[in-house]
Amino acid sequence: MRRKSRQNPAIREFILRNVTAHPNDIAAFAAKEFALTRQSINRYLNRLEEDGLIAGMGKTTARRYDLKPISETSERVEITPGLQENDVWTKYIEPFAKNVPPNVKDICYYGFSEMFNNVIDHSQSKHAIVSYAQNYMSIEMIVLDRGVGIFEKIQKDFSLSDQRTALLELAKGKLTSDPKRHSGEGIFFTSRMFDEFAIRSGNLYYLKQRQDDWGWLIETQDFVEHFQGTVVTMKIATDADWNIQQVFEKFTAKDDEISFIKTHIPIFLGKYGSEQLVSRSQAKRILARFDRFQEVLLDFAGVPIIGQPFADEIFRVFQNQHPDIRILAINTTPEVMRMIEHVKGQSGGLLPEGR
Repeated sequence: MRRKSRQNPAIREFILRNVTAHPNDIAAFAAKEFALTRQSINRYLNRLEEDGLIAGMGKTTARRYDLKPISETSERVEITPGLQENDVWTKYIEPFAKNVPPNVKDICYYGFSEMFNNVIDHSQSKHAIVSYAQNYMSIEMIVLDRGVGIFEKIQKDFSLSDQRTALLELAKGKLTSDPKRHSGEGIFFTSRMFDEFAIRSGNLYYLKQRQDDWGWLIETQDFVEHFQGTVVTMKIATDADWNIQQVFEKFTAKDDEISFIKTHIPIFLGKYGSEQLVSRSQAKRILARFDRFQEVLLDFAGVPIIGQPFADEIFRVFQNQHPDIRILAINTTPEVMRMIEHVKGQSGGLLPEGR
């Protein structure tokens, strides 16, 4: 048997980490990075194909590469009395988690368990579809049911005027219609543990991406096809360097007793369609349940301007009534920040002298 030549691990890693972004020119891209010939890089590509990590399609210069699934499964699970989310994980998902670092596996278990528990307790669905797909770069899990959609159920349980308001309340955390059995924290923390966390239900699609400063990307799409039930998608890199405890600590008290005291709210969710955030009623929509937190991070990404009544209701009226709650604004445009500073500087509804 011919002995395989040794290859530089750094070059293999570079190819695997970049092949998805450079499917057609990965050989040239890697050759430039390491000052090697394309023929040398092609030997790495051939070995990675032999090792089952990538797949090549086409010939010569038209050849295209992509990561190959290492492990994948999809199962239909009947929702029967007494079914436990831990048993579903153990039977259908965990056996397919191949060589996953402990911190990543813990995150996957937490996220899957929380989302499947929601199916059992809230969806009224007769069955669910669970899937797991892993390649060298990432893991993707999906939990799908055909029951009562998550936004529709929240809207009904809390008598909300719109399902988009249900999405906003869900994003804040501490939202549960069954406090004896649920803390209302599962989706809040799960959405911050994964690189991507998405929920689709009805005509709404909610996507949270883990970017710099825990950035948000939100879409509420009324034009997408109506989806009966709920589908949750969770994606995480196999080399993720954070763990569950670090995510908890970002939003909990710094003492022996873990207490969920902080929340991060995307202000974008407070507006519907093309409307601008200008009114006090819109601000009150945002402010609902703020009294459950000690610190509120208001993320203004995607909000270019706000109106004086909107800003005044949050940063002067509410803040004066609740001085013990710390409200911080991030990702603000200069226009938004000027309006916030303007209302903070008001006294009795009048601007201080010289302003």
